[in-house]
Amino acid sequence: MSVVRIQDEGAVRIVEMNRPDALNAFNAQMNDELADAFLDAAKDSGVRVLVLTGSGRAFSAGADLSKRAGDHQERHGFSGFLDAVIDFPKPFLVAVNGLGVGIGATICGLADITYMAQSARLRCPFSSLGVTAEASSTYQFPRLMGHQRAFWFLLASEWMTAEQCKEAGLAMEVFPDTDFLPQVMRRAKVLAAMPIVSLIATKKLLVDPLKDQMRQSIAAENRRLGELFQGAAHLEARKAFQEKRPPDFSDH
Repeated sequence: MSVVRIQDEGAVRIVEMNRPDALNAFNAQMNDELADAFLDAAKDSGVRVLVLTGSGRAFSAGADLSKRAGDHQERHGFSGFLDAVIDFPKPFLVAVNGLGVGIGATICGLADITYMAQSARLRCPFSSLGVTAEASSTYQFPRLMGHQRAFWFLLASEWMTAEQCKEAGLAMEVFPDTDFLPQVMRRAKVLAAMPIVSLIATKKLLVDPLKDQMRQSIAAENRRLGELFQGAAHLEARKAFQEKRPPDFSDH
C-alpha cells in the first residue's frame, strides 16, 4: 500500500504524505515514494508547481524510529529524497497542515515557499536526542531566519508556533485551519499560471548558487549524526525514552 497520495489540480501537483496513524513519520517507503514523486513531477510537462502536505492531524513527526522495517527494499533512501528536492527545477511549496518534527520541520528550509496552518507548530528535537540537525538546516535556517533565531530553534528543542515561524522568516504566510489548503492552492495556482520556462529559469538563478553549500552541509551533518548516534548522550536519550523519564545530560 502506498504511503503517498498524488493529485493534480490543473498544473499543480499535490503530494500528500499518507501515514496518518504514524503522524506521517518518514520510513524507507516514504523516502522512496517521495523521491519518486519529485522526480516524476520534474519530468512531467503538465506539472508546474508541487505542493507537499500531510494527511490527518500532522504534517510529519519526522523519522520513524520504530524497528519495523517491513518488506520494503530501499531504492533512493533519505539522501536520494533530499537530492530530488534540491534538484527539483520547478516551484516547490510546503503546506504545513499540523505538527512538524525533525525532517517535518527542516524540510521547510528546502522549500521555495512554506505556508502554515494557524494551529501548526514545528520542533527540531535534535539536541534533546543527543544528536545534531539534518537536511541542510544548519545552512538554510540561518540564511532564512538569521543566526540567532536559527541557533535557538536548532539547539533548544523547543516548539515554534506558526506565527513565530512566520515572524522568523521560515514561513511566508499563516492561514486559518478551516481554509488552509484552499488558500495554499490559490497561491500555487498564481505561480502555475505563469510560463513554465520563466518559472524554471528564475528558480535556477535563485537556487543554483546555493546547491553546492546545501550538499556540503548535508554531508557534514550526516558525518556528525553518524558519530553522535553512537555517543553516550544519544544512548541516554534513548534509554530515558524507553524508561519514560527525562534524560539526564549532566555528564554528557
